[in-house]
Amino acid sequence: MVFTAQGLVVAWVVGACAVYAGWTLMPASARRHVALAASRLPLPAPMVARLRRVAQRTGGCGCAGCDHAAPKADSGAARPVRFHPRVRR
Repeated sequence: MVFTAQGLVVAWVVGACAVYAGWTLMPASARRHVALAASRLPLPAPMVARLRRVAQRTGGCGCAGCDHAAPKADSGAARPVRFHPRVRR
């Protein structure tokens, strides 16, 4: 079986896409466990720092933006809820 440079590049790209898709679709708890295990491997420092950041627990949605939001001023007044009916055509 002869591997050409093109075949090796295609195999690497397909493998990288499979790893990316698996990482993206993996549940957050499994991703944390995998990142924690991978951060113990002898990897470059920037990669270990990124894996340790992923291994930390985040907020509910995982966007890490909730902890940076400015607190809203609560007036204490009740606000009405508005329902917008669908327009039937």
